[in-house]
Amino acid sequence: MNERTQTETGTNGLSERSAHAVLAERVREIVIPIACALHVEVVEVSCVGRGAGMQVRVFIDKPGGVTLHDCEQVHQSVGHALDIADPIPHAYTLEVSSPGVNRPLTTPADFSRIVGHLVIIKLRAPLDGEWRVRGRLVNVGEEGLVIEVPRGKDRDLLPLQWTIIAEGRRDVEFTRRPTSSRL
Repeated sequence: MNERTQTETGTNGLSERSAHAVLAERVREIVIPIACALHVEVVEVSCVGRGAGMQVRVFIDKPGGVTLHDCEQVHQSVGHALDIADPIPHAYTLEVSSPGVNRPLTTPADFSRIVGHLVIIKLRAPLDGEWRVRGRLVNVGEEGLVIEVPRGKDRDLLPLQWTIIAEGRRDVEFTRRPTSSRL
C-alpha cells in the first residue's frame, strides 16, 4: 500500500472524509441537547484537519441571529461535555460561531426563515440551461418553494420541487442610501 492510499484510508479502513463525518456526527449528538437547553439551533458540525491540528466547528443560529454571548455559552458548555465524553482521542480546537448571512439552506425550515429575501438556488439538474436560479423567495411548502425571478422587465413566479434543489443560500441585498444635496 503506498503512502497516499494509507493517508486517504487511514488505519481503520475509512477514508479521512468518512472518518471526519463519523466524528462530526458523534460530536453533533453531544452538542444538540446542549444547544436546545441554550435555545439555539445547531446548523452544522464539522471536523477538519488531523491530529492536534483538528478543528471542531459548531455553527449555531436562532431567530434574530446569535450573539457573542450565545457563542460563548455554547463553547463553554460543549467544551466541558466533549472533555467528559472524550470522542476525540487527541487535542483539537473547538470553534463555535454563527453560520453567517449566506449559510447553506438545505431544509424547508431553513428556507421558511428567510421568506421575502433574495436567494440563490443551486439545482441538481439544469433548468432552462441554468444550474443556479436567483430570485426572491415567495413561499415555502411541503412539495417545494416558489421564487420570484426577473424576466426582462417583468417578474415571474418559479415553483421548484425539493427534489431538484441541491441547496440554497441567502443572497446579500445591497440598497443605495439616499444621497443628500449637502456634503
